[in-house]
Amino acid sequence: MLVNYHTHTWRCNHAEPDERAYIEAAIAAGVKVLGFSDHTPYPFPPEQHSWFRMSVEEAPRYFRLIRRLRDEYADRIEIHVGVEAEYYPAYFPAMVELLRQNGCEYMLLGQHFLFNEEKPEYGSAAATDDPARLRQYVDQTIEGMATGLFTYLAHPDLIHFTGDEAAYRLHMRRLCRAARELDVPLELNLLGFHDNRHYPARRFWELAAEEGNRTVLGWDAHTAASFGWRSLEDRGRRLLADLGLTPEERVPLRSIMGK
Repeated sequence: MLVNYHTHTWRCNHAEPDERAYIEAAIAAGVKVLGFSDHTPYPFPPEQHSWFRMSVEEAPRYFRLIRRLRDEYADRIEIHVGVEAEYYPAYFPAMVELLRQNGCEYMLLGQHFLFNEEKPEYGSAAATDDPARLRQYVDQTIEGMATGLFTYLAHPDLIHFTGDEAAYRLHMRRLCRAARELDVPLELNLLGFHDNRHYPARRFWELAAEEGNRTVLGWDAHTAASFGWRSLEDRGRRLLADLGLTPEERVPLRSIMGK
């Protein structure tokens, strides 16, 4: 892969430290464009604590450091700084304003939790056979894409639905169709392969192929070693090729500054 926009840092509390190590590993792997997109800070009320994202207080340091590294490595690799964010209606405008104040270049949509993340059981990746939970995931993800602020949808098959297959196809087709109509690419997430997760899910990508969605590969890097996953990249490309899909090597970054 020449381009990866999905890269985390230690600030999310579940990734390796040292941003410079990520950059050096990406250069060694032949990456030409590297985007850092750590889990966004969200201005939640004081009683609502999120364990897997950077704090609001850490955000200025994150953006300053990546910009400094961007300038330092400008003759070796193109670097961008953004975030991976959920769409939470109650807090989304304040979150976007925080990012704008800090010079965020782009956002990836990754709907890890539902509603406004008030409770841990709202996690999207938890196995569920409840069609209402599936419907909420799709509805909320579509609402996020409709803001026009997200460059692409990360791991769109994150929802771990174990219930009725007809319900899965109905709602996930709605997601694919909305992504196509809104011109939001879908990411085949290579970390899912590496960790033997329930995604990438072939049944989802079959729907994406039927709907003619734009696609992109993403390492979802939480370690510098992620950039060496050539066999997983090949596996992802084969899956898409089997279904008649060709991932785009580079997608335009959607600025969050103008809306």
